[in-house]
Amino acid sequence: MMSRRPINPSRRVTDNGASSLEGSIRSKTRSPPYLTIGLIIVVSFLLIGYFYRDTGLYLNPCLTLIEGLSSVVGTFASIKGAISRVEGDFLCTVEVQKAISVLNKAYGDSMHKVLHVGPDTCSVVAKLLEEEDTEAWGIEPYDIEDAGHFCKKLVHKGIVRVADIKFPLPYRAKSFSLVIISDALDYLSPKYLNRTLPELARVSSDGLVIFTGYPRHHKVKFAEKSRFGGLAKLRSSTWWVRYFVQTSLEENEIAIKKFEQAASKKSYVPSCQIFHLKSYR
Repeated sequence: MMSRRPINPSRRVTDNGASSLEGSIRSKTRSPPYLTIGLIIVVSFLLIGYFYRDTGLYLNPCLTLIEGLSSVVGTFASIKGAISRVEGDFLCTVEVQKAISVLNKAYGDSMHKVLHVGPDTCSVVAKLLEEEDTEAWGIEPYDIEDAGHFCKKLVHKGIVRVADIKFPLPYRAKSFSLVIISDALDYLSPKYLNRTLPELARVSSDGLVIFTGYPRHHKVKFAEKSRFGGLAKLRSSTWWVRYFVQTSLEENEIAIKKFEQAASKKSYVPSCQIFHLKSYR
């Protein structure tokens, strides 16, 4: 198995040296800044002690202040870590969740039986299952050691499978009406794409939707080695279109038009490249 942006003050210059000399003299006669800073800190602590005198915390206002600041810093650190994880590894998987309502408008009945392929597929499957008349399954291409209880429950039920997508998929031909892929093909070389993409087309009956990163927008983020054990190979839209032609996969012009119309009505602007392909006949 393979092991989430591109998210000075000015200083007035005098015409002669008089003002500079005057400023230099004034600076020498000023009180040292350390004294002023020290006084401000002392007054601040006294004010804190005054306001806390009725709460029994008068003797320990500094500790209370430090604990409060530590809590705020910890919260921001957690948020930053979560955002980094989403923007890095699972950028387009999050984008799939945002686009589900638009996909429903574009694909209609073809959304009744969907397979999602990509990391954190449990979250996408859970979102799809909230939709009326939608059956959803998922393939997680990587390990799920860190997955939560809900995800492991989906795996236990067989709704989500852990499988290496470089090999044949464990489904019959046309098992799903629509196959959605995100954050998975970016880590495959052309050699493995030649195996995987035809397999994804084989198990779909009404088409494929591919979410992939933009090379220039996320070059720095994806240049780092990911937890998947390799480097993302972000490709341009020109590269993908040429590759689709080489593998005899046609773009679905009708689906593209419907998706663009639905996205416009919902003011949806994707952060990833989205390709709509037809299934093999």
